[in-house]
Amino acid sequence: HVQLVESGGGSVQAGESLRLSCVVSGYRYSTYCMGWFRQVPGQKREGVAGFDSDGATSYRDSVKGRFTISHDRATGTVNLQMNNLKIEDTAMYYCAARTGFCGNWPRKPDGYQYWGQGTQVTVS
Repeated sequence: HVQLVESGGGSVQAGESLRLSCVVSGYRYSTYCMGWFRQVPGQKREGVAGFDSDGATSYRDSVKGRFTISHDRATGTVNLQMNNLKIEDTAMYYCAARTGFCGNWPRKPDGYQYWGQGTQVTVS
């Protein structure tokens, strides 16, 4: 059974940084697609960053150059380093996993079977 637990959210000023972590258990990395998503109340959940099948990273345009996703295989942790945060980055952030071949990272939340509880990021 796959479990995902996020941490690292908080309240920061614009321009500051946060590092989100997602501890993943009960899965084999090579058989799952992993990614980070975010959602603002009243809006659709959107993909932020993830991994292609060849391990390359993929980002939504608005966070390119500021966010970095990484995977620590030793600890089973998927991290999201967020630098130069902007007010529009304020959202609940979720780690998610789905089974099967990724191809190009699937950035829509549809099809992801496993979700963490979310961690709030507030930028002011």
